[in-house]
Amino acid sequence: MSEQISDRARRSGLLERAQKMLPARFRRGTAVVPVVRLSGVIGAVTPLRPGMTLSGVAKMLERAFGTRNAKAVALVINSPGGSPVQSRQIHLRIRQLAAEKKLPVLVFVEDVAASGGYMIACAGDEIYCDPSSILGSIGVVGGSFGLEGLIKKIGVERRLYTAGSHKAMLDPFLPENPDDVARLKAIQREIHAIFIALVKQSRGSRLKGADDALFTGEYWAGDTAIGLGLADAIGDLRSTLRARYGEKVLTPVIAPASGMLSGLLGRRAAGAGSLAALDGIAALPDDLISALETRAIWARFGL
Repeated sequence: MSEQISDRARRSGLLERAQKMLPARFRRGTAVVPVVRLSGVIGAVTPLRPGMTLSGVAKMLERAFGTRNAKAVALVINSPGGSPVQSRQIHLRIRQLAAEKKLPVLVFVEDVAASGGYMIACAGDEIYCDPSSILGSIGVVGGSFGLEGLIKKIGVERRLYTAGSHKAMLDPFLPENPDDVARLKAIQREIHAIFIALVKQSRGSRLKGADDALFTGEYWAGDTAIGLGLADAIGDLRSTLRARYGEKVLTPVIAPASGMLSGLLGRRAAGAGSLAALDGIAALPDDLISALETRAIWARFGL
């Protein structure tokens, strides 16, 4: 009997020593909360300024939710919005993974979670923010330019050929057509209704205030957003997670794939270098316009 007890003690000691040799996040009883940063304009993809898309963040999300010993997943969001499609797809993927892995999602807003950025934040079971964070902007916006006067002034004739009576709808080189504007606004109202439904489903009874106050496209600073039920509390990631999971909680940041493998996968085909350089030169005007548009999106929120 004493020999059996001695063997068990030895095995227990070996296990304890083996546990200590493992990285901290693989040890039993260690609380781990992986962190995923989601930042930037959503869906605005150009060669020089890639935006946030589901394809770009899917692997990070899967790695985060698959982390061993994870007690929750933390999302750090800093986005002024962008594509409603990409925003909703990212939101849905987060909720799907949370349901599969049975893990709570804690969202921490940095400078801004507005428009599509707030749509993604609504994937969180709880939303924390700074008093100076900006949240909301639950609406839909679209814009263009009217250049028909300019091309007339410089003597350019517009020649456009279409099959389909609305194929040239909202062409910036043609005079604005009220019927085209009405069609665009109808689409915007449809997308807005989808956005509102998503927020209501996510926030539920925590929302305070009438629809005509919450869903006008207006945005608010942290404390006011909490009062409206758009967020739950003031809190930063480190303090909040330590208070909930203990001082020794581990918060590994799940970064995008990098290194030699990603470089090999992204390498151009042989002989493509000179063509790519020419393409890059040709794309400079588009990249400049995209950079200005991206800057304008952030500027809407004073950032």
